[in-house]
Amino acid sequence: MIPVEIPPHTLLLRGVGLDSNVYAIRDGDELLIIDTGTGVYWNRYLSALAGEGYLEGVKRAVIFNTHEHFDHVGGNLAFRRALEERGIEVEFAAHEFTAEALEKGDDYLILSFYYGRRVEPHTVNIKLRDGDELSVGSLRLRVLHTPGHTRGSACLYEPEEGLLFTGDTVFAGTYGRTDLPTGDINQLRASLRRLAELDVHLGLPGHGRVIGDWKRNLEKLLRVIG
Repeated sequence: MIPVEIPPHTLLLRGVGLDSNVYAIRDGDELLIIDTGTGVYWNRYLSALAGEGYLEGVKRAVIFNTHEHFDHVGGNLAFRRALEERGIEVEFAAHEFTAEALEKGDDYLILSFYYGRRVEPHTVNIKLRDGDELSVGSLRLRVLHTPGHTRGSACLYEPEEGLLFTGDTVFAGTYGRTDLPTGDINQLRASLRRLAELDVHLGLPGHGRVIGDWKRNLEKLLRVIG
């Protein structure tokens, strides 16, 4: 695995197999991890984080899930266990609708049946709504509720550097599917229109490559979705 550094404080770990991309933001002695993949390759991601120095001296880690699908949350408990073994305090964060699915271990919403494995119910310590801020060290990331792919889908926006972590709402050249449980094409259209108004330097999606030309990408997607 070759980590991709996104200056000044972000690391991209490209998803292996069916896994989502995993992102890490480090500031001071705090770490934010965005999504955890299926859990099959969790040790590769943790090894990469350690190799890049992202775990050294960390006291607190927040794991944020962009939505509840298994390929984004299946590694949650393995990540928590490995980080706690290093003496790091771990909290989970998600939009309140995503948190509800995770705390119930809702196999239908999590799509466990696609993967033949399930996510054990676990507490989400930080339940978020649209407009809330998620803090890591001195950084403040804005929570944007962007339903459409799922009803609890949420993006994280870091305005200082113009970074937008999009989960499965937006990809390079396409957008998230809406034919899965709680998906809604009309909600997704509204979410895309909202995101198109943001000043984004880099879009950081849940799968695939980084989105460099944000405005052009969103203009294309809005023409397609209508």
